[in-house]
Amino acid sequence: MGKPTFIKPGNLFLFSIICISCIGVLEAYTREDEEYWTTRAMQAETMNANAYDPNPSASTNRLNKAVNKMFSNTTGRNLRQRHNGPCLATNPIDRCWRCRKDWANDRKRLARCVKGFAHATTGGLKGKFYVVTDASDHDVQNPKYGTLRWGAIQPKPLWIVFARDMIITLSQELMISSDKTIDARGAQVHIAHGAQLTVQFAHNVIIHNLHIHDIKPSGGGMIRDSTNHCGFRTQSDGDGISIFGSSNVWIDHVSMSNCADGLIDVVQGSTAITISNSHFTRHNDVMLFGASDSYSNDQIMQVTVAFNHFGRGLVQRMPRCRWGFFHVVNNDYTHWLMYAVGGSKNPTIISQGNRYIAPPNLSAKEVTKREYCEEGVWKNWVWQSQGDLMQNGAFFIQSGGRNTRRFSKTDLIKSKPGTFVTRLTRFSGSLNCDIGKKC
Repeated sequence: MGKPTFIKPGNLFLFSIICISCIGVLEAYTREDEEYWTTRAMQAETMNANAYDPNPSASTNRLNKAVNKMFSNTTGRNLRQRHNGPCLATNPIDRCWRCRKDWANDRKRLARCVKGFAHATTGGLKGKFYVVTDASDHDVQNPKYGTLRWGAIQPKPLWIVFARDMIITLSQELMISSDKTIDARGAQVHIAHGAQLTVQFAHNVIIHNLHIHDIKPSGGGMIRDSTNHCGFRTQSDGDGISIFGSSNVWIDHVSMSNCADGLIDVVQGSTAITISNSHFTRHNDVMLFGASDSYSNDQIMQVTVAFNHFGRGLVQRMPRCRWGFFHVVNNDYTHWLMYAVGGSKNPTIISQGNRYIAPPNLSAKEVTKREYCEEGVWKNWVWQSQGDLMQNGAFFIQSGGRNTRRFSKTDLIKSKPGTFVTRLTRFSGSLNCDIGKKC
């Protein structure tokens, strides 16, 4: 054991002065951080209100119409062909860009392809390209040029791409600012074994073609979230992606598994969100939309979940919803242990054209789960199933009645039925795209 170290009497006064100074600095940081985040929150609240669609059926219909049009205007043969060669894109988002050999020379075309509630999202379309060349994340207060963190916090729009395959282990949560696209096409990029991605009080973000797995809580501390602010962050939860008080966020073609908390959380009045073409495995609480039964501002939350594959090792929350309006369409649910889609506090959940394959467990055949209320309450929540394919004994308990959003199932254009899901979700997850070839 080492010899104990004591403060000599002559140094005690100096030590006290240093401690008082440190406390003063910490309090100053706290006050500055509170003012900074209060301003950011107010700005985001305005952006979120503007992104909210007072007629959510219009968004659901646009997506369903695009799927129906793609199938009705093509034969089985030319559905797979375009531009003088085979095209393996089987849903309207993918067909917007994947059939082109020059996709790498026209990366920003991706911004025209989003469907669902995030349809107005353009990410870094108006910005320059920024290339991540350095997989390190050693300095979270003054990030190094070439790292992902440096690009993510810039104030101007950026389209972020990657120079090569890499594994990025984040030492602290990565704060992604507004007007950013993180585009990993052409490389295999893993965000793994470290901290999470966070979109907080931001607007207009695209996250595309990443592998995100084995995310852990980070300790917090001083973290730079913009070029003009470095502030104190508490410990992060260990979500894969956390969307907090943000709008117009599109997550597409990500592969996610095994995070400490949720894979994707959408909370605190976030809206205009689309999660598409992604593959989820090996996780308990998959998606949480709305974190609290007491936070009524989540009534503006609108999320599209489309063309995803919910695969092996999943337990529940695909998604678990509160308050808002959720369009769950043309997804493939091949595994769950407890339930697939659940919620509380009167969310509107429209399930269309999904395939639900129930587990062998006789007590887990029900797709849905209402939480923290009696049937006399939830029977008035609008939870509709239309065109869903139920297999292995799966069943969806519908409900509907009074609803403040004045939704009626007669407002909806029918989706492609669940029998089409294997085609629509065939290429879910991160893609292996080669430059110069169709993806």
